Amino acid sequence: MIVDTHTHTYPEKIAEKTLELLTGRAGTIAHTNGRTSDLKKSMTEAGVDVSIVLPVATSPKQYERINETAYQTNESYHETGIWSFGGIHPANDNYKEILRDIKNKGLKGLKLHPDYQDAYMNDIRYKRIIDYASELDLAVVVHAGLDIGLPDEIHCTPDMIVEILEEVKPTKLILAHLGGWQMWDEVYEKICGRNVYLDTAFSYGQIDWIEGVEHKWKLATTEQFLRIIERHGADKILFATDSPWSSQKKGVEDIKNLPVSDEVKDKILGENAKRLLGL
Repeated sequence: MIVDTHTHTYPEKIAEKTLELLTGRAGTIAHTNGRTSDLKKSMTEAGVDVSIVLPVATSPKQYERINETAYQTNESYHETGIWSFGGIHPANDNYKEILRDIKNKGLKGLKLHPDYQDAYMNDIRYKRIIDYASELDLAVVVHAGLDIGLPDEIHCTPDMIVEILEEVKPTKLILAHLGGWQMWDEVYEKICGRNVYLDTAFSYGQIDWIEGVEHKWKLATTEQFLRIIERHGADKILFATDSPWSSQKKGVEDIKNLPVSDEVKDKILGENAKRLLGL
Protein backbone atom coordinates (compact mmCIF):
# COMPACT_ATOMS: atom_id res chain seq x y z
CA MET A 1 0.00 0.00 0.00
CA ILE A 2 1.23 3.48 -0.92
CA VAL A 3 -0.15 6.31 1.21
CA ASP A 4 0.38 9.99 0.44
CA THR A 5 -0.12 11.55 3.88
CA HIS A 6 -0.12 15.19 2.76
CA THR A 7 -2.28 16.45 -0.12
CA HIS A 8 -4.64 19.34 -0.78
CA THR A 9 -7.86 19.83 -2.68
CA TYR A 10 -10.10 22.87 -2.82
CA PRO A 11 -13.87 23.40 -3.13
CA GLU A 12 -15.09 23.23 -6.71
CA LYS A 13 -16.23 26.86 -6.77
CA ILE A 14 -12.88 28.31 -5.69
CA ALA A 15 -10.35 25.71 -6.88
CA GLU A 16 -9.25 27.65 -9.94
CA LYS A 17 -8.88 30.98 -8.11
CA THR A 18 -7.12 29.34 -5.17
CA LEU A 19 -4.53 27.70 -7.40
CA GLU A 20 -3.99 30.97 -9.24
CA LEU A 21 -3.41 32.78 -5.94
CA LEU A 22 -1.08 30.17 -4.48
CA THR A 23 0.98 29.63 -7.62
CA GLY A 24 1.39 33.37 -7.85
CA ARG A 25 2.71 33.55 -4.30
CA ALA A 26 5.08 30.60 -4.52
CA GLY A 27 5.99 30.60 -8.21
CA THR A 28 5.62 26.82 -8.41
CA ILE A 29 3.69 24.64 -10.84
CA ALA A 30 0.52 22.90 -9.68
CA HIS A 31 0.35 19.25 -10.77
CA THR A 32 -3.42 18.91 -10.45
CA ASN A 33 -6.26 21.37 -10.95
CA GLY A 34 -6.96 21.35 -7.21
CA ARG A 35 -10.13 19.29 -7.49
CA THR A 36 -10.77 15.89 -5.91
CA SER A 37 -11.38 14.28 -9.29
CA ASP A 38 -7.94 15.33 -10.52
CA LEU A 39 -6.26 14.10 -7.32
CA LYS A 40 -7.86 10.72 -7.96
CA LYS A 41 -6.48 10.73 -11.51
CA SER A 42 -3.04 11.59 -10.16
CA MET A 43 -3.26 8.72 -7.65
CA THR A 44 -4.07 6.24 -10.39
CA GLU A 45 -1.13 7.38 -12.52
CA ALA A 46 1.27 7.24 -9.54
CA GLY A 47 0.05 3.98 -8.03
CA VAL A 48 -0.99 5.73 -4.82
CA ASP A 49 -3.66 3.81 -2.91
CA VAL A 50 -4.62 6.42 -0.31
CA SER A 51 -4.30 10.20 -0.22
CA ILE A 52 -4.82 12.17 2.98
CA VAL A 53 -6.28 15.63 2.35
CA LEU A 54 -5.22 18.31 4.86
CA PRO A 55 -7.57 21.32 4.99
CA VAL A 56 -6.45 24.46 6.84
CA ALA A 57 -8.76 26.70 8.88
CA THR A 58 -7.45 30.18 8.10
CA SER A 59 -10.10 31.81 10.30
CA PRO A 60 -11.94 30.68 13.45
CA LYS A 61 -15.25 30.52 11.56
CA GLN A 62 -14.19 27.90 9.05
CA TYR A 63 -13.93 24.79 11.20
CA GLU A 64 -17.59 23.74 10.91
CA ARG A 65 -17.65 23.76 7.11
CA ILE A 66 -14.19 22.16 6.88
CA ASN A 67 -15.03 19.31 9.22
CA GLU A 68 -18.43 18.59 7.71
CA THR A 69 -16.87 18.54 4.22
CA ALA A 70 -14.17 16.19 5.51
CA TYR A 71 -16.82 13.86 6.91
CA GLN A 72 -18.64 13.82 3.58
CA THR A 73 -15.38 13.18 1.72
CA ASN A 74 -14.65 10.19 3.92
CA GLU A 75 -18.07 8.68 3.26
CA SER A 76 -16.80 7.68 -0.20
CA TYR A 77 -13.27 6.69 0.92
CA HIS A 78 -13.66 3.05 -0.12
CA GLU A 79 -14.45 4.16 -3.68
CA THR A 80 -11.96 7.02 -3.99
CA GLY A 81 -9.07 6.19 -1.66
CA ILE A 82 -9.20 9.82 -0.47
CA TRP A 83 -9.40 10.50 3.25
CA SER A 84 -9.69 13.98 4.77
CA PHE A 85 -8.44 15.23 8.12
CA GLY A 86 -10.25 17.97 10.00
CA GLY A 87 -9.35 21.55 10.77
CA ILE A 88 -9.27 23.88 13.75
CA HIS A 89 -8.00 27.41 14.40
CA PRO A 90 -5.99 28.41 17.49
CA ALA A 91 -8.52 31.19 18.15
CA ASN A 92 -11.32 28.65 18.62
CA ASP A 93 -12.05 28.87 22.36
CA ASN A 94 -14.29 25.80 22.15
CA TYR A 95 -11.36 23.69 20.96
CA LYS A 96 -12.29 20.68 23.10
CA GLU A 97 -15.78 20.58 21.62
CA ILE A 98 -14.36 20.86 18.09
CA LEU A 99 -11.79 18.12 18.68
CA ARG A 100 -14.44 15.80 20.12
CA ASP A 101 -16.55 16.44 17.03
CA ILE A 102 -13.56 15.63 14.80
CA LYS A 103 -13.12 12.40 16.75
CA ASN A 104 -16.82 11.55 16.58
CA LYS A 105 -16.81 12.14 12.82
CA GLY A 106 -14.02 9.56 12.53
CA LEU A 107 -11.60 11.97 10.86
CA LYS A 108 -8.43 10.45 12.41
CA GLY A 109 -6.57 13.76 12.64
CA LEU A 110 -6.29 17.48 11.96
CA LYS A 111 -3.99 20.01 10.30
CA LEU A 112 -2.42 23.10 11.89
CA HIS A 113 -0.65 25.75 9.83
CA PRO A 114 0.94 28.44 12.03
CA ASP A 115 1.81 30.68 9.06
CA TYR A 116 -1.70 30.84 7.66
CA GLN A 117 -3.19 30.96 11.16
CA ASP A 118 -0.88 33.81 12.21
CA ALA A 119 0.38 32.24 15.44
CA TYR A 120 3.66 30.78 16.64
CA MET A 121 3.78 27.04 17.16
CA ASN A 122 4.71 27.31 20.84
CA ASP A 123 1.61 29.43 21.54
CA ILE A 124 -0.29 28.00 24.54
CA ARG A 125 -3.37 27.63 22.32
CA TYR A 126 -1.56 25.18 20.03
CA LYS A 127 -0.20 23.30 23.03
CA ARG A 128 -3.73 22.87 24.40
CA ILE A 129 -5.04 21.65 21.04
CA ILE A 130 -2.20 19.15 20.63
CA ASP A 131 -2.53 17.93 24.22
CA TYR A 132 -6.26 17.26 23.94
CA ALA A 133 -5.91 15.78 20.45
CA SER A 134 -3.39 13.33 21.91
CA GLU A 135 -5.86 12.46 24.66
CA LEU A 136 -8.40 11.65 21.92
CA ASP A 137 -5.79 9.65 19.94
CA LEU A 138 -5.99 12.05 16.99
CA ALA A 139 -3.03 12.65 14.69
CA VAL A 140 -1.90 16.28 14.35
CA VAL A 141 -0.08 17.43 11.20
CA VAL A 142 1.81 20.71 11.55
CA HIS A 143 3.37 22.81 8.82
CA ALA A 144 6.98 23.07 10.01
CA GLY A 145 9.68 25.45 8.86
CA LEU A 146 9.46 28.17 6.24
CA ASP A 147 6.42 28.48 3.99
CA ILE A 148 7.38 29.18 0.39
CA GLY A 149 4.29 31.38 -0.08
CA LEU A 150 4.87 33.36 3.15
CA PRO A 151 8.66 33.38 3.52
CA ASP A 152 9.16 36.51 5.62
CA GLU A 153 8.65 34.89 9.01
CA ILE A 154 8.89 31.31 10.28
CA HIS A 155 6.13 30.42 12.73
CA CYS A 156 7.22 26.85 13.47
CA THR A 157 10.89 26.19 14.18
CA PRO A 158 12.65 23.09 15.53
CA ASP A 159 13.13 24.87 18.88
CA MET A 160 9.39 25.46 19.16
CA ILE A 161 8.74 21.80 18.37
CA VAL A 162 11.24 20.68 21.01
CA GLU A 163 9.34 22.82 23.53
CA ILE A 164 6.07 21.09 22.59
CA LEU A 165 7.58 17.62 22.66
CA GLU A 166 9.03 18.18 26.13
CA GLU A 167 6.03 19.97 27.66
CA VAL A 168 3.06 18.28 25.97
CA LYS A 169 4.49 14.89 24.97
CA PRO A 170 2.14 14.37 21.99
CA THR A 171 1.45 10.84 20.81
CA LYS A 172 0.77 11.34 17.09
CA LEU A 173 2.46 14.57 16.04
CA ILE A 174 3.49 14.76 12.38
CA LEU A 175 5.87 17.49 11.23
CA ALA A 176 5.35 18.31 7.58
CA HIS A 177 8.17 19.03 5.14
CA LEU A 178 10.71 16.68 6.74
CA GLY A 179 10.44 18.39 10.09
CA GLY A 180 11.06 21.97 8.95
CA TRP A 181 11.21 23.30 5.41
CA GLN A 182 14.65 24.80 4.61
CA MET A 183 15.78 23.90 8.17
CA TRP A 184 16.84 20.29 7.62
CA ASP A 185 20.26 20.50 9.26
CA GLU A 186 18.62 21.94 12.38
CA VAL A 187 15.98 19.20 12.22
CA TYR A 188 18.79 16.64 12.14
CA GLU A 189 20.40 18.14 15.24
CA LYS A 190 17.31 18.90 17.34
CA ILE A 191 14.38 16.75 16.19
CA CYS A 192 15.74 13.46 14.92
CA GLY A 193 15.33 10.60 17.37
CA ARG A 194 12.44 12.18 19.25
CA ASN A 195 8.87 10.88 19.44
CA VAL A 196 7.50 12.61 16.36
CA TYR A 197 6.80 11.67 12.74
CA LEU A 198 8.27 13.52 9.76
CA ASP A 199 6.50 13.66 6.41
CA THR A 200 8.38 14.11 3.15
CA ALA A 201 6.02 16.67 1.57
CA PHE A 202 7.74 19.06 -0.86
CA SER A 203 11.10 18.25 0.73
CA TYR A 204 13.01 15.85 -1.48
CA GLY A 205 13.51 15.79 -5.25
CA GLN A 206 13.10 19.04 -7.14
CA ILE A 207 10.89 22.11 -7.20
CA ASP A 208 8.97 22.62 -10.44
CA TRP A 209 9.14 26.38 -10.95
CA ILE A 210 6.92 28.39 -13.27
CA GLU A 211 8.95 29.45 -16.29
CA GLY A 212 10.67 32.77 -15.77
CA VAL A 213 10.38 32.78 -11.97
CA GLU A 214 13.57 33.66 -10.13
CA HIS A 215 14.11 31.45 -7.09
CA LYS A 216 16.58 30.71 -4.34
CA TRP A 217 15.00 27.72 -2.64
CA LYS A 218 16.19 24.13 -3.00
CA LEU A 219 14.90 20.91 -1.54
CA ALA A 220 16.85 18.62 0.76
CA THR A 221 19.73 16.79 -0.87
CA THR A 222 19.85 13.00 -0.98
CA GLU A 223 22.61 13.15 1.63
CA GLN A 224 20.50 15.27 3.99
CA PHE A 225 17.47 13.02 3.50
CA LEU A 226 19.41 9.82 4.14
CA ARG A 227 21.04 11.29 7.25
CA ILE A 228 17.63 12.17 8.65
CA ILE A 229 16.22 8.70 7.88
CA GLU A 230 19.17 7.02 9.55
CA ARG A 231 19.16 9.17 12.67
CA HIS A 232 15.39 9.48 13.10
CA GLY A 233 14.49 5.93 12.11
CA ALA A 234 12.62 4.78 9.02
CA ASP A 235 9.64 3.80 11.23
CA LYS A 236 8.83 7.50 11.76
CA ILE A 237 9.08 8.79 8.16
CA LEU A 238 5.84 9.21 6.17
CA PHE A 239 5.62 9.54 2.39
CA ALA A 240 3.95 12.78 1.35
CA THR A 241 3.93 15.05 -1.69
CA ASP A 242 1.98 18.22 -0.83
CA SER A 243 0.02 17.57 -4.05
CA PRO A 244 -0.79 19.58 -6.11
CA TRP A 245 2.53 21.32 -5.34
CA SER A 246 4.60 18.34 -6.37
CA SER A 247 3.93 15.30 -8.53
CA GLN A 248 2.71 12.15 -6.82
CA LYS A 249 4.21 9.99 -9.58
CA LYS A 250 7.61 11.64 -9.29
CA GLY A 251 7.40 11.49 -5.50
CA VAL A 252 6.86 7.74 -5.52
CA GLU A 253 9.73 7.29 -7.98
CA ASP A 254 12.05 9.40 -5.80
CA ILE A 255 11.46 7.16 -2.78
CA LYS A 256 11.78 3.97 -4.81
CA ASN A 257 15.11 5.20 -6.17
CA LEU A 258 16.64 5.88 -2.77
CA PRO A 259 19.74 3.76 -1.97
CA VAL A 260 18.01 2.02 0.95
CA SER A 261 16.50 -1.42 1.45
CA ASP A 262 13.09 -2.39 0.07
CA GLU A 263 11.93 -2.79 3.68
CA VAL A 264 12.75 0.87 4.41
CA LYS A 265 11.06 2.01 1.19
CA ASP A 266 7.90 0.05 2.05
CA LYS A 267 7.78 1.56 5.53
CA ILE A 268 8.10 5.09 4.20
CA LEU A 269 5.73 4.66 1.27
CA GLY A 270 2.85 3.28 3.28
CA GLU A 271 3.41 0.81 6.08
CA ASN A 272 4.12 3.51 8.67
CA ALA A 273 1.02 5.51 7.75
CA LYS A 274 -1.12 2.38 7.67
CA ARG A 275 -0.04 1.54 11.22
CA LEU A 276 -0.23 5.09 12.57
CA LEU A 277 -3.65 5.93 11.12
CA GLY A 278 -5.25 2.49 11.19
CA LEU A 279 -5.90 2.42 7.45
